[in-house]
Amino acid sequence: MNGAMIRTEQRLADRLGTTVHVSPLRFKLERLRRDWPSDSANCLEDWLVDVANARGVRVVERPDAPAGFQPPPREAMSNEELVVGLCQLQCLDRPQMLRLAAQLISRGDLDWAGIIRLARRERVTRVLGELSRLALRIDPQHAGWRRLQVEFGGEPSFRDVLLHWTRLAEPIMQPGRPNAAGWKLVA
Repeated sequence: MNGAMIRTEQRLADRLGTTVHVSPLRFKLERLRRDWPSDSANCLEDWLVDVANARGVRVVERPDAPAGFQPPPREAMSNEELVVGLCQLQCLDRPQMLRLAAQLISRGDLDWAGIIRLARRERVTRVLGELSRLALRIDPQHAGWRRLQVEFGGEPSFRDVLLHWTRLAEPIMQPGRPNAAGWKLVA
């Protein structure tokens, strides 16, 4: 070693002051990453972003994402698994990944019973509870976010801010006006 310090990213759980568990889903995602590689993905988090982007979720993109990446088919990895995988506390502390999960939820094209079951098994209920509180500030009538709020809204908050609510939204601008007239969920 040349004496240079090696900087590693901390996990989301470290910043939020919580623990992680041994995740069956994470093992599956690592296997899928080997079977469906993305040339420039250096870690599971990069690969999850590439999968989300390939499925049309583009609120966050990696600048060096490979062209023509083929993600696993939905039969091998559902969007529910993708959402929960993006929200795991074992992930590197990259809050922008949560924006991808939120965009998938805001689209509403999920099996709600399946995501709730998987979120409980994978212990991401606090993350989804906090995201639902943020999303409902923007759209209190969104059926999917309301369902997650009912299920997980009683979860305690984290010791640190998970994400600012504006990161789940885009402004609604009026022609000729400098300020946003309102906000809508990124879907």
